[in-house]
Amino acid sequence: MAERFEIELEEGRRVSAIAYRAARSTTATVVLGHGAGVDQRSAFMVAFATGLSSRGLHVVTFNFPYTEQGRSTPDPAPKLEECFRGAIRSVQQMPELASGRLFIGGKSLGGRIASHLAASPQAIDGLAGLICLGYPLHPPNRPEKLRTEHLERIRVPMFIAQGARDAFGTPQELKSVLSQMKAPTRLFVVEGGDHSIAVPKKWPKSQEQVYAEVQEEIVRFVER
Repeated sequence: MAERFEIELEEGRRVSAIAYRAARSTTATVVLGHGAGVDQRSAFMVAFATGLSSRGLHVVTFNFPYTEQGRSTPDPAPKLEECFRGAIRSVQQMPELASGRLFIGGKSLGGRIASHLAASPQAIDGLAGLICLGYPLHPPNRPEKLRTEHLERIRVPMFIAQGARDAFGTPQELKSVLSQMKAPTRLFVVEGGDHSIAVPKKWPKSQEQVYAEVQEEIVRFVER
């Protein structure tokens, strides 16, 4: 069941959020941020929120301020981080959602901002793990501009689903980075997938099957 609510930020600002409550009893809540070019209502975000909730996880999505205001250019990182923290605070104030273990993450930009929070010295109470759906390791065709300096400071378990054709960082590029991390990591390679984990139309598996496989892996990660 999807329930809309608002997240209060600094200076009285608000953004919209949606809670997808698990179809059965659960011990975990996942807070997911959206990618740079979409908002929480994108087909990708809705597919993962509903898919994970149907598999027994509470899921909360939210809009970053720039998408809430109808802008296309992402806010500066500190503003995105502040919004993500606001979403976490809201979840922690909702008894049913706060009763289980907390996981944060998201699609591309949302996952990267979540990783900054996980690496921050300003700890998040009860954080159990990090989930990234297409980690933007570097801008397309700019492999020298790595977004990895903070990753070594992460101490919670981390799950990354990465498309084999991801222009923002291939699984092989990610492996060399993850091997240096102290936290337990799980890299799930989506064969044929691009940065949005989308596979070609003439692929042996449907897009729905690919999403389902990733969602099942996330559930296994959370249950561990």
